[in-house]
Amino acid sequence: MGFFDILTILIPSTLLWATPLIFTALGGAFSERSGVVNIGLEGLMVIGAFSSIVFNLAFADTFGAATPWVALIIAMAMGALLAILHAVASITFRADQVVSGVAINLLAVGLTLFLVKRIYGKGQTDIISEGFGKIDVPLLHKIPVIGDIFFSNTYWPPFVAILVSFIVWFIMFKTPFGLRLRSVGEHPMAADTMGINVTKMRYIGVIISGAFAGVGGGVYAQAISSDFSHATISGQGFMALAALIFGKWHPLGAMGAALFFGFAQSLSIIGSSIPLFENIPSVFLLIAPYVLTILALTGFIGRADAPKALGTPYIKGNR
Repeated sequence: MGFFDILTILIPSTLLWATPLIFTALGGAFSERSGVVNIGLEGLMVIGAFSSIVFNLAFADTFGAATPWVALIIAMAMGALLAILHAVASITFRADQVVSGVAINLLAVGLTLFLVKRIYGKGQTDIISEGFGKIDVPLLHKIPVIGDIFFSNTYWPPFVAILVSFIVWFIMFKTPFGLRLRSVGEHPMAADTMGINVTKMRYIGVIISGAFAGVGGGVYAQAISSDFSHATISGQGFMALAALIFGKWHPLGAMGAALFFGFAQSLSIIGSSIPLFENIPSVFLLIAPYVLTILALTGFIGRADAPKALGTPYIKGNR
């Protein structure tokens, strides 16, 4: 197997594994840029994965090939709804944001496992028949060399995720909405003085984070696992949070970090089929993504510039 052959296998796999992390990390950026810590990204991914698979199984005959995309809309809505609980607890009632996020994680796993057993009578759902199939991107797959590596035998969601990353960057740094969102995360009292509704902006940030994390879970379930169980989303939300921190709370930085972690996860899955890694014990390949995550955060978290008011509840009138 030549170097070019390795790239044609590794690059599409990396893009696929990175996609759920990109969507979820972008969601985390909205929440944490508004000043609300969102440890609950894992649970929001879980509810997105569960709802997308259940919808896919129930309506595959109705929507056909469009089912996975419609299921992502359902996952987005369910993620946003669950995020409201985190918003109410951490913003309205000013509960500890970390504790609230952990509660969301526990609630999502417990609730979805209970529902799966009630609906399907077993610990996991059936395998979906309509997933994200591999495609050759029109026109682009004909580009010499690059086309074969990036645009052949690949999937649509990674390209959507990359496009959305740039859209989120534009919204967050080039629009009045983005300026207001960042202002309540940096200095909520000053933002309040300028007439910005801090509570409203933080609610919006947290709800958007839930929507994006729901999409991330939906993509993972429909493109990678193809079913749902309690272990489907196993640490992906925390890895997305690590990508957000590694990317310095910047949408494009988070996308780059997610691609890095996606590469590590991809290598753990297909590494044994690559000559360069075939003699490495599989256990080392499996733990590689988590080791790289720790090393990345150890090297960069000290230089990451978090929003100044991150994790700080705001009480209107306290100046």
